[in-house]
Amino acid sequence: MTPKPPALTAVLVAALALAACRQEAPLETPQADAVAATAEAPAADAALTPNAAPVPAATAEPTAEELVALSKQKAIDRALAEQQLLEDANGQWATGARASSTYATLIKSDLTDRRPEAATGAPDAQSTGYDNLGWQPEKDGAGIEWLELDFATPTNATALRVRQLAAPGAVIKIELIDEAGARHTVWQGRDDTAYEAQQIGWLLRTFDRTAYKAKGARLTLATNAVD
Repeated sequence: MTPKPPALTAVLVAALALAACRQEAPLETPQADAVAATAEAPAADAALTPNAAPVPAATAEPTAEELVALSKQKAIDRALAEQQLLEDANGQWATGARASSTYATLIKSDLTDRRPEAATGAPDAQSTGYDNLGWQPEKDGAGIEWLELDFATPTNATALRVRQLAAPGAVIKIELIDEAGARHTVWQGRDDTAYEAQQIGWLLRTFDRTAYKAKGARLTLATNAVD
C-alpha cells in the first residue's frame, strides 16, 4: 500500500479553551475489562501440606460473545468521547490556514481536499477513510512541515487539540500566535500518545492560561517520524 502523508483536520478542536480551570476530556477512553470466568481451585489440606503454596485460580479466555460485546463497548466509548470533544463550548474552530506544502499540488485539484483550508471549520471526516478532508503535506516522510491556523476571537488559551486522520504522531511542536504576530512555544517534544490503529487520533496538549491573547497556532510536524 502506498504510504500517505499525515492528515490533519479541524486542527484546533475546542483548541483555544476559555475556561482555564476546566477539566479536559480524556483523549483515550479506557477499554472495558475482559469478562473472564475463573475456575475455583480445590482447597489444600493444611494438615497434610502445611508449607504448600496456594494454587492460583485458572483464568478462562473470553468467549466469542464476550469479545464481540467488548468490541462494541469500545466503539461506543470512543464515539462518546469524540462527541464530547466536538461539542466543547469552550473552544473555537480555525477560520484560516496556511502550510509549508500541500498534497493538492500533486493531484492538481481545484477542491479544498488536502489543502490547508481543509483544516478549518468543524470537521467533516467521519473516519480515517476520509483523509482527503484534512490537510496533508505534499510528500510523506519528507521531514519538517508546518500548518498555521487563524482563529476569529483572540483568547487566553489553556489547551490545543489536533484531530488526526492519517499517520498520527508527527506533531513535534505547538506554538500559539499572539495579537502582535509573535509565536510562543507551548509544547515541544515527541508525541507519545498511544493511538489506536485505523481510528481517528486526537493529540491534546494543555498548558497554563496564557497571559497574552492567542489569535492563531502553528503546528510543526516531522513527517519522517511516522509510517
